[in-house]
Amino acid sequence: MEKMMSSRNRGSGTEATRPDAGPSSPAPLNMNHYANKKSAPESMLDVALLMANASQLKAVLEQGANFNFYTPIITLISMSLCLQVAVGVLLIFIVRWNLNDEQYQRRLNMLDNLATSLVFIIVVVNVFITAFGVHRPNRGD
Repeated sequence: MEKMMSSRNRGSGTEATRPDAGPSSPAPLNMNHYANKKSAPESMLDVALLMANASQLKAVLEQGANFNFYTPIITLISMSLCLQVAVGVLLIFIVRWNLNDEQYQRRLNMLDNLATSLVFIIVVVNVFITAFGVHRPNRGD
C-alpha cells in the first residue's frame, strides 16, 4: 500500500514539502529556480552551436557554388540556425514564467517538450552537416 502511494505521489511535489522535515533537512526544492538553472546552460550551448553554424556557413560561402554539396549544406545550416533561434525564444519564455504557478505548468511543460524536440532535430541536422563536411578553402592559391 505504501509503495502504491509513493508512486502515485511521484512528481506531485509532495516529497519536497514534507511536514516532518526537521531543521537539519534540506530546504524544499524551488522548481522554478531549478528550471531556470537548467535553462541557462542549455542557452549557452545553443549560442555556442549558433556560432559554430555561422562559421560553417561562412566557410561554405567562401568555397562558392562549385562545392559538391553547396545547396544541401546551405539548406541544412540555414535550417539549423532557424531552429536554434526558435529554441532560444522558447527558452526565454520558459525562464520568464513561474513554474510554481499552476496556471503556467501545463503550458511550460508543452514548451519544454517542444524545445527538447527541436534540440533533437537540431542535433540530427548537425550530424548531416558534419557528414557532408565543411572544409575551409585553401588560402595558398
